[in-house]
Amino acid sequence: MYYPEELIEEIRSRNDIVDVVSGYVRLQKKGSSHWGLCPFHNEKSPSFSVNGERQMFHCFGCGAGGNVYTFIMNYENYSFPEAVKLLAQRAGVSLPEPDESEDAKKRAGRRARLLEVNRAAAKFFYYQLRTPHGEVGRRYLQKRELTEETMRRFGLGFAGKNGAELVQYLRSKGFEDELIKDAGLASNSERHGMTSQFWNRVMFPIQDINHRVIGFGGRVLGDGEPKYLNSPETMIFDKRRNLYGLNYARTARSGNIILCEGYMDVIAMHQAGFGQAVASLGTAFTAEQANLLRRYTDNVLLAYDSDGAGVKAALRGIGILREAGLAGKVIDMRPYKDPDEFMKALGREAFEERIGKAENSFFFEIRVLEGQFDMNDPEQKTRFHREIAKRLCSFSEEMERENYLQAVSEKYFVSAESLRKLVVSYASQTGLAKPAERPRSGVQRKNAPEENVKNAQRLLITWLSEEPGLYGRVSKYISPRDFTVELYRAVAERMFRDLEQGKFQPAGIISMFSDEEQQREAASLFSARLPRLDTGQEREKAFKDVLLSVKRNSYGYYVSRMGTEMDALTQAIEGKKALEELARTHISLD
Repeated sequence: MYYPEELIEEIRSRNDIVDVVSGYVRLQKKGSSHWGLCPFHNEKSPSFSVNGERQMFHCFGCGAGGNVYTFIMNYENYSFPEAVKLLAQRAGVSLPEPDESEDAKKRAGRRARLLEVNRAAAKFFYYQLRTPHGEVGRRYLQKRELTEETMRRFGLGFAGKNGAELVQYLRSKGFEDELIKDAGLASNSERHGMTSQFWNRVMFPIQDINHRVIGFGGRVLGDGEPKYLNSPETMIFDKRRNLYGLNYARTARSGNIILCEGYMDVIAMHQAGFGQAVASLGTAFTAEQANLLRRYTDNVLLAYDSDGAGVKAALRGIGILREAGLAGKVIDMRPYKDPDEFMKALGREAFEERIGKAENSFFFEIRVLEGQFDMNDPEQKTRFHREIAKRLCSFSEEMERENYLQAVSEKYFVSAESLRKLVVSYASQTGLAKPAERPRSGVQRKNAPEENVKNAQRLLITWLSEEPGLYGRVSKYISPRDFTVELYRAVAERMFRDLEQGKFQPAGIISMFSDEEQQREAASLFSARLPRLDTGQEREKAFKDVLLSVKRNSYGYYVSRMGTEMDALTQAIEGKKALEELARTHISLD
């Protein structure tokens, strides 16, 4: 769904980003910006900056950045149209019928119809559970000790003895076969015609954070395989980017989110009063799901199965959470297999105690690691200590590493000094202890040539946005065609046009993109770290180095395309002339 550019800009300009972000994050004014703890990753010192003049935010810790639309999309997990609607309502702006291309209208219409057919299927399953045909499903859920209120809250249902009933029902409601197939609810077979794969199963509707049904999970009754069957990926259902139960957990305000393995674990937890429980959707926990959790909490508790597979999954999950900047702890389910079994056996209070005693993820890893070594064998015990040292090297912050080293020393009766020597030895062998090299010039050098190219283009856009008066001095040498990254070129085209017209606003340029990742990347172009140099002469040299770097890359880019692109020769010739003139020219920054 698309709205006119002028309306997008009006809504953005009527929602001051400082006011909007202050509703989610506690901000404190320092200098020209407001600062706070980033809501998108775990941090103790504020690195999250909101600039009212530029109407942008940027986190110097995790790199998140953008305008007010990007913030709402990130924080609320909204699509761009949903963010537009929320901010329009906040500003009291009426949204007209959107100005859409035919293709966009078809896609939006298709999404809406997929949601409609899923909602209809959910109703069908829901009522089937409550008919005589659904008695077997009700008995199963009652045996699992679920109350009527819980079954109703999660919309639990039942798929009957064959897969034709659902198709017949959906057809009677006016849904065409192609739509039913696209929703992942049925498929064609030569023998049976159009039938659903969901039959003889208790059904779990999967909802997005706005409580819209986007897919289903079905648990077979009896000994059939697979035990759990999930909807395939569709236009509205991406298993890697959704979590079961998050539509409720996101508003639980519990200070943490409990990550489980299965649907029944989540439902049992919610029924017991732990409304912050979620689960992945029939797949292993993903980085995308970790980033989704990061928008709602910085404290994740893993309540995985206590068997070998569960421990393995927990170890993998810990690594993913750590990469996303989330603090993870592990809840000990033993002697029970999973949260569902634990809750039935010991109840809510006992689980509260387990939450309070949740194990630090690092010590969980070390405990599991210890089980792989014979601690009565000196050689194996030494290898265990080396493995601990290896893991201690993963902490980049010296104080954090030292704190864990001391704790490990006390817990495993190892000399702190000996362990520290092992850490230093391992770090030296692997290069982890090598001092960081600081670049001498303003342009940081990275190993990959493409990163050098992108970095120079980012620096130039940021520099011109910080000092727009420079544009007039360099416009004869540089053009949007010199930005060889497609998104960068689109930004430069709009930016240069706005600079020429004297109405440049970075936040407005970011709104050109409706995709969250594109908005984030566009925002990064206005947030590159400019060189901190003492004298005007050093700054002028650094700026010219950036210009020359962009121009040289542009020249090489078009030379390499001569013979395959019609205008590449013209661009290369013009680029060579501009490059030669630029090399001879002094550009003042005063």
